[in-house]
Amino acid sequence: MIHYISATGPGDAWVVNELEIVDRAGIPFQLHALRAPRSTYHASAWGQKLASLTTAVYPLKGADVWRIVSAPFRFHRHFCSALINAIFGERENLRNRIVCLLHLFVACAWATRLRQSGVKVSHIHSQWIHAPGSVGFYGAWLLNVSFSFTGHAADIYRERVALKDKIRRAKFIGCISTYHERFFLDLGARPEQLRLVYCGIDVTKFFPKPLAPVSQGLKIRSSGRLVEKKGFEYLIDSCQILRQRGIPFECVLAGSGPLEQELRQRVDQLKLNDCVKLTGTAVKQEDIPEFMHSGNVYCLPCVWARDNDVDGLPQMLMEAMACGLPAISTRLVGIPDLIIDGQTGLLVEPRQAEQLADALMKFQDQSYADKLAENGRQHVLAKFEIEAALQPLLNEYRRILA
Repeated sequence: MIHYISATGPGDAWVVNELEIVDRAGIPFQLHALRAPRSTYHASAWGQKLASLTTAVYPLKGADVWRIVSAPFRFHRHFCSALINAIFGERENLRNRIVCLLHLFVACAWATRLRQSGVKVSHIHSQWIHAPGSVGFYGAWLLNVSFSFTGHAADIYRERVALKDKIRRAKFIGCISTYHERFFLDLGARPEQLRLVYCGIDVTKFFPKPLAPVSQGLKIRSSGRLVEKKGFEYLIDSCQILRQRGIPFECVLAGSGPLEQELRQRVDQLKLNDCVKLTGTAVKQEDIPEFMHSGNVYCLPCVWARDNDVDGLPQMLMEAMACGLPAISTRLVGIPDLIIDGQTGLLVEPRQAEQLADALMKFQDQSYADKLAENGRQHVLAKFEIEAALQPLLNEYRRILA
């Protein structure tokens, strides 16, 4: 059985989407989360079922103290070598060395639970390679099974921990873009370890529909967690530029997060309340097509955040393009794999509101907007359909289980 571990399990839309395909392929798996999610992005029966079957590592219980204390006797030389790695292995800083040692003890409790459950553990795969990756890394080490991971964004930048050690020990590494392939090679990965595994979408759930003509004004849609890396402040600033230029438009920004109040204040200060709306709630996966079809252009102006967080390759861009919207984003990390500037959408430099406004204005040409929308949709169908995108990962699992 393949054992997945991630930060919040079903609290991450991509984990649920990926495991639905793993399940459909007949590959046995168990999902583990460091912590139970506060909310999920799926209302489907499949999403609810997965949530009910997910086990959480935290909080640790009284019995876990004994599991940790007895780990040297349970795992013998595997515990000793893992402990040596935690103490002396290559680390980015002292804090990460301490964190890895703590995660080794957590892994002792988790690995013991797995062994006591009687469920076979053939392989451990971590979605994200920061904290869940550390527990998965050491859990696989203790149980003497193979380990792999998929790296995304904050986990390999802002919250990087023991990454070179994890690369060396990984059986394979899932790369969500060609940018990520180059990134892991630069950190010492062997070419034969790398698998290009795009975070695709189920294209049958996202479909085009006649949109409001741009002659009636730009109906801009954007969505995501309200955090710095999404660059929403620059979208709001570009809306002010559009107004100054006399361009008719409306903008709806769906999502919630820590910057909600700050973004609302920005809208107020720029006197854009009549044309820029923040919904304050995330869009459920099942409601995404309806949200997209209410607009006629999609914009996600991602930036590299000051805390070193960044988007790897936003799934919401794929979903918008599959729904037939022409898309605009920024030249950042894996986004150019999806949006080929001038062909499948438009790219601008991060933090450039004026460039964003210029790009939005190009979609006032209906034929140009339709051309890029169709090219974008076909590109998503060809390269980002989820079952095709996940085949390299599924093939690895099949080889392991064989």
